Amino acid sequence: MLPKYSPDLNPIEKFFAKLKHWLGNAAKPTVETVCDAIGQILGTVTSTECRNYFIEAGYAPT
Repeated sequence: MLPKYSPDLNPIEKFFAKLKHWLGNAAKPTVETVCDAIGQILGTVTSTECRNYFIEAGYAPT
């Protein structure tokens, strides 16, 4: 049985870590720069990378 919340088993946490890294490199944390950074990072995520997040979390690909 899994705990109610387990960041190690949640694929989105891997993506959030990447997003936080990009946001940390933003010049000035304004709404505009945050939205720009999110838009940029979403454009870099490939289907393979997304699939790997799920595989790392222990979810079998379908």
